[in-house]
Parts: sequence; C-alpha cells; structure tokens
Amino acid sequence: MNNEPETIRVREPRVACDGSGDIPAALGHPRVWLQIDEKGYVDCGYCDRHFVLVGGPADKS
Repeated sequence: MNNEPETIRVREPRVACDGSGDIPAALGHPRVWLQIDEKGYVDCGYCDRHFVLVGGPADKS
C-alpha cells in the first residue's frame, strides 16, 4: 500500500479540496480553500494532498 500523499499539479494558486477523488465527495472532508505561496505548493490539513503550482518552484515535472 502506498502511504505517500497524492500530488496534484494545478494551474491556479488558489485550490479547493474536499478529500474526494476516487471516493464520493460525501465520504471526503469539509471543503477547504488553500492558497499556494512562494514555495509553490500547499498541503491539505485534512487529507495531506499535496498541491503543486505548475511552473512554480516546487514543480519537478
């Protein structure tokens, strides 16, 4: 089983996370809005998803 947080590359510095994805939104967590700062990424405090700004300093792809 992979215990690493899911990394999601995004094009906007403001992202919403509700913990859904492969599961229905009702089974996720409350929707939170996150802001990517000068580091180029932000982590969700509920589900640990790692959001990386495309072209930002943390974008390794």
